[in-house]
Amino acid sequence: MKSAFKPVIVVPSYNPAEMVSEVVTSVVAHGVPVWVMIDGSDDGSPEILESLVKKHANLRLFRYLENRGKGSMIFEAVCVAASEGITHIQSFDSDGQHPADYVPRFLEVSCKNPDAMILGKPQFGDEAPLERVWGRKLANFWTAVVSLGGGIGDSLFGMRVYPVPALHRAMQSTRWARRFDFEPETAVRLSWLGVQAINTPTPVRYLKEEEGGVSHFRYLRDNVLLTGMYVRLLLGVIVRFLPWIWMRCRQRTR
Repeated sequence: MKSAFKPVIVVPSYNPAEMVSEVVTSVVAHGVPVWVMIDGSDDGSPEILESLVKKHANLRLFRYLENRGKGSMIFEAVCVAASEGITHIQSFDSDGQHPADYVPRFLEVSCKNPDAMILGKPQFGDEAPLERVWGRKLANFWTAVVSLGGGIGDSLFGMRVYPVPALHRAMQSTRWARRFDFEPETAVRLSWLGVQAINTPTPVRYLKEEEGGVSHFRYLRDNVLLTGMYVRLLLGVIVRFLPWIWMRCRQRTR
């Protein structure tokens, strides 16, 4: 008998400023438990969140004084989720880019496919920076290579639903995937574990600074991190599948 579907929405939050109030309020409205992982924020947003907790019974805060990275916050959440009988985690960014009205859609797909990872596939508007769009295409190409065509529609978009046991196992298997490399590396490792990817087209908006938009992406630092990640994963693929390749070659030479 399959266990009941018991999801939680996890919102990693690092200095999102006042935008966090709008984001969290729109997410808790769906009635699903929401965990906000405060990742060393010092911009006043923790105080905003504290005021929201008093208004919403399904909102829970986890506060960390040091900035440790988005992946670290998800890992902390998945460890707690595993101990509390949570079956699925829906990740949702605090910067206002993700559409809260798509939350039920993601959870419905996940409920029907509990062993799969439900990945948002972003649909960009004209305001999306071209360098980010083209950089994403390059990342998706290498993700397809290292996942051996695992069907991962987008490697970087953060709105996803993960089955807790598989995510816990994937993140325990590496000391990486704790910062900006979390989304692509986790998707690849889940694919290696045989977790099916179901891609869900999802609109994404890039907010300008005057609209409250905040970005912590650093081109040099994070691109170096991603490059190193793909090199590691490519080596991982070779190590994993070298015995299989060797056996196939032997069979062909007989």
